[in-house]
Amino acid sequence: MTDNQQQTVAVLALNPAVDISYEIPQLLEYQKVLATETAYYPGGNGINVTRALIELGVPVSCCSTVGGESGALLLRLLGDSLGDNHTWFQLQGETRLNTNIMQQNPPGQFEITSLGPEVPADVLARINDCILQAAGNNIVVLSGLIPPGVPESTYRELTEQINAQGGRVVLDASGAVLEQALEARPCLVRLNQHVLEMACGQRLEKITHVAEAARKLQQGGLEYLCVSLGGEGAVLTDADNSYHCNAPRVHKQSTVGSGDSLVAGLIAELRNGASTEDMLRMGVMCGSATAAHPGTELFSRDELDADLTKLRVSRLDI
Repeated sequence: MTDNQQQTVAVLALNPAVDISYEIPQLLEYQKVLATETAYYPGGNGINVTRALIELGVPVSCCSTVGGESGALLLRLLGDSLGDNHTWFQLQGETRLNTNIMQQNPPGQFEITSLGPEVPADVLARINDCILQAAGNNIVVLSGLIPPGVPESTYRELTEQINAQGGRVVLDASGAVLEQALEARPCLVRLNQHVLEMACGQRLEKITHVAEAARKLQQGGLEYLCVSLGGEGAVLTDADNSYHCNAPRVHKQSTVGSGDSLVAGLIAELRNGASTEDMLRMGVMCGSATAAHPGTELFSRDELDADLTKLRVSRLDI
C-alpha cells in the first residue's frame, strides 16, 4: 500500500442537513399535494462528500455540527456509516432541514434550503482545531454553505493554516466566501457553471468559454479548477491544459448530491497521483451515477466500474 493510499481525507461539514425528498404529481398553488414518495437522507455538502469518499474506499475523518431534534435524526440516519472518525459539536439550534421536490408533470425539480443554526465563536474555534488536527498534511475538504455566526473569512483562514502545515485544500463554495478563499490558493476548487459566470461577470455559452474563464481563475494560484456542467459533464483545468468530459447517458432523477459526488471522485484519484484526465473521468462518473438516484441517495461503487473507461476526455488546449 502506498503512502497516498494510506492518507486520510479530512472533511469539514459546518452546516449538515437532513434532506427530505418528495415526489409529487404537480405543485398546485394554494392546494395540498399528496406526495407519492417521501424519503429522508443525511445531507449537506460536507456529509455528502464524506459518504461518497467512503463509498470509494477512501478513509475519511469528518468534523461536523449537530443541533436539536433534527440533529439527532441526522445522526440516526447516518448510523455507523461514517465509522469512528466522525467528530460532531453540539449546537443550541436545530440542524437544518432541506427539501427536494421532484415534480412529475411537467418534469421539474425544486430545492429549498435553510440557513442552519448559529455557531458561537467558542464552538467554531473548537471545530477549527478539530479539522486542523485531522488534516495534518493531507487533503482537506471545505465545502458548502457557512452557517450564521461563521465569518466569511473562515475558509480563507483555514486554507492558509492548512497550506502552512503542508496540507492541500479542496474548496467548494460561492460568493464572498469563495472570493476570499481563492486568495489563500487552495489546491482544487469546484464550481458549477452558474457560480463561475457570477465570478467572471458574463454568460459562458460554450465549453471553450467555460475553459477560458476557468483558466483565468486557475492562474491565480490554483493547481486545479473544476467546473461542473450538469448534463454536459465537467471541465477540469490544471497548470498545463484544460479537459472536458461528457456525462454518460443516465435516467436523471435528482441532481442533489451530484456536485459532492463529483468532488469525491476527483479527490479519490488526486490522492492516488492520477492524471488530470483520470481525475475528471472519475469525478464525472460519480456525479452522473448519483444523478440517476432519487433524492440525495448517492452512487454505489459497483455502478462505476463498467462504464468508467468508456468516458471520453477531450483535451481543449486552453
